[in-house]
Amino acid sequence: MFNKLKKTIIIAEACENHFGNINNAKKMIRLAKNAGADYIKFQHHIPDEEMLKKVPKSKNLNIYLYNFLKKYSFKIQDHEILKKYCEKKKIKYLCTPFCLKAAYELNNIGVKLFKIGSGEFTDLPMISGILKLKKPVIFSTGMSNPKEIKKMYKFIKKNSFNDFAFLNCTSEYPPDYKDLNLSYIQSMKKKFKDAVIGHSDHTNSIYSSIAAVTLGAKI
Repeated sequence: MFNKLKKTIIIAEACENHFGNINNAKKMIRLAKNAGADYIKFQHHIPDEEMLKKVPKSKNLNIYLYNFLKKYSFKIQDHEILKKYCEKKKIKYLCTPFCLKAAYELNNIGVKLFKIGSGEFTDLPMISGILKLKKPVIFSTGMSNPKEIKKMYKFIKKNSFNDFAFLNCTSEYPPDYKDLNLSYIQSMKKKFKDAVIGHSDHTNSIYSSIAAVTLGAKI
């Protein structure tokens, strides 16, 4: 898939911003299509497979993340509805699984592509299981250092897997522009020649994404 790209892929992030409302999610799909995005990406959480019930709270949440996800996350049946709605609206459905069980559930509804978040990038048991599904994978690298990214690149290649992409990413929400380190895109292109290189952006504007494309980002 990735080695056949003729243009940069644009992915709109839906995340959990639907707050568990399927109509909100469908509206986001329509808006992403109207904006010209190629894909819209959701998240599939199974909280009891992913996390402890109580960990330090994020400053932008007034409840524990576990409780938030239990309340608002879609079940796999909802994702199947959204996938079919994306097909109807002629925009590609994409989803991030946050555990191997979530990946298997997505695989069972016929997803053609996986996106792995920065927090799971170095989860070797999970990544190993996903690679065995033999579908293209996009990896965000935001919470890893260059040594870890190189290690994962070798791990993926050792598993005889070649259809994957690495996204340059800064795990701040939103990040300061001085922290984006967009020039690392070019370093990644030189170091990881068998991976398509892209950029995952958390800023509140499109300008850094435009700059990333000029530096060679294909996603």
